Amino acid sequence: MKKIFILTGEPSGDKLASEVVKQIKLKENNIEYLCLGGENLKSLNIESIFKLKDITYIGITSVLLNIFRIKKFINGTVKKIIEFNPDILFSVDSPDFSLRVAEKVKQQDPSIKIIHYVSPQIWVWRKDRIKKYKNFIDHMLLLFKFEKKYYDEENMTNSFVGHPLLELKPNRIEISNILPNDKKIISLFPGSRSSEINILLPILKDFIKLMNNKYNNFYFVFHSTEEMRNSIVDQLSDIDKDNYQVVSNSNIKDEIIKNSFFAVSKSGTISLEICKYEVPSIIIYKMNLINFFFIKRMVKTKFVNIINIINQKEIIPELLQNECNSKEIFKAVNYFIQKPEMIEEQKKLVRKTLKNMQNDELSSLNAANIVLNYINN
Repeated sequence: MKKIFILTGEPSGDKLASEVVKQIKLKENNIEYLCLGGENLKSLNIESIFKLKDITYIGITSVLLNIFRIKKFINGTVKKIIEFNPDILFSVDSPDFSLRVAEKVKQQDPSIKIIHYVSPQIWVWRKDRIKKYKNFIDHMLLLFKFEKKYYDEENMTNSFVGHPLLELKPNRIEISNILPNDKKIISLFPGSRSSEINILLPILKDFIKLMNNKYNNFYFVFHSTEEMRNSIVDQLSDIDKDNYQVVSNSNIKDEIIKNSFFAVSKSGTISLEICKYEVPSIIIYKMNLINFFFIKRMVKTKFVNIINIINQKEIIPELLQNECNSKEIFKAVNYFIQKPEMIEEQKKLVRKTLKNMQNDELSSLNAANIVLNYINN
């Protein structure tokens, strides 16, 4: 029986991996699996060697404070993979963790084929890292078409499989009974981790107050994970409860995004989902000064949002660090409200950009076919 070890480092990777495994299982059921994953892979009856939450860290300071613990998990994961002796190591995203594991696995057993899903952001950091990846990754699966040129230049085996967030899903739930009919929805995304929420939520609260001072026809929806929902609700207890709500159900969240007039989102992959539904938006982000100092020195691009990076201009406004405050957010949102032609212009440019980013087939199906090709040959 062939074996696949699935390596993830955070919940988003666990979700991506599970979609690929579903596609593999539809075509081949004679494969044994083991993973380092979360609830999504668990739902497919795949055992995890560790709890995913134990290895999920954010920010340079968090990594530095937990460096010895992370090293222990890396070495422990490598040991478990070698013991399992898989034909394929399928690693997904979380490059700071998964690629360190993958490199050590390849050093100990070169016969294990390593396929990595979701390229590190080489366009943000250093593209010369590809030379290193060639030594231990057999195939790189890319979410964005523009990434391909970087890997082709270094003659590294790669495939553009598409981005799963760009795959439109059918309507799944009726939300008219849970939202006011007489107000326009502004979706707010303060982040999924406590470190992000603790910084961005107070800023967004003050933004709501500024909006309420000028308008009475907007309703605010905070999008949250189930884990962080109660924390957000507690922190919002001092503002008008008739003017907002917090949602964590993924089906409801998708429908609310689709029906939003505008979105204020933290930097990250959620911004792509907002764009997919043609909702105008701005990007916000703020981090502690130590993290910002290190990242500013390393980043090689002017922008943080992928739409802006691809176009090399600010199509979606970015309010970062000092500009990430309630007054600047209010000013930006108010500008779009007062100039609806700018909303239409952003939608048009985003629509054009996304069209060039999409693949004809499901990303998970493309990835599954490549994994199966390796395991069967």
